[in-house]
Amino acid sequence: MIVYLQGKILEVSDGSVVVLCNGIGYEVNITKNSAQELVAGQEVVLYVAESISPYDGTMLYGFLHKEDKELWQLFRDAIPNTGAKKALDLLNKALRSVADFHQAIIKRDPKILTGIFGFTSKTAEKLINALKDKMDTITVQGESKIKVLDDAPYLSNVLEALGALGYSATEARRALDTLHTQGIGPNEKIETIIKEALRVLKK
Repeated sequence: MIVYLQGKILEVSDGSVVVLCNGIGYEVNITKNSAQELVAGQEVVLYVAESISPYDGTMLYGFLHKEDKELWQLFRDAIPNTGAKKALDLLNKALRSVADFHQAIIKRDPKILTGIFGFTSKTAEKLINALKDKMDTITVQGESKIKVLDDAPYLSNVLEALGALGYSATEARRALDTLHTQGIGPNEKIETIIKEALRVLKK
């Protein structure tokens, strides 16, 4: 069983990478989030898991951090009707901020899962029900990028307003990320935040 790969990247796509190890090229499925950090020609280390599919045979799934692999395994094993590929899709969204995803599950807050991570309401409830008693077993990497408890009402209101104006949840979240880096957050009036978010979106 392959659990670890170290070698040179030959190719990178949105959902996979080919790694050359001792003259053998291994195609490994990775998250889009991880793919954005990789460049052909560079050396890479991947924590790897194998999954056997009746349709695709043996597939390799790779992760830049051991903690990412553990979270993927939790998704795959704990969430009903979730296979390896689906677990990778869930992980890709959770990697936006593992610390905040962890808190959203612990606090059982579906608004954060839908508003920040882009999960549907149905999936958010499914994640909470499946993981609420299991997240403590996962090592959380990185620091919180949002103030989950304080920002929830503010985020919900702003996202709802931007959605009513025709912007997608992804566009709205990116605008809020930009405002966050500029120091504009929940202490501002909702009207001001919406105005600034529209300014960012219209650029």
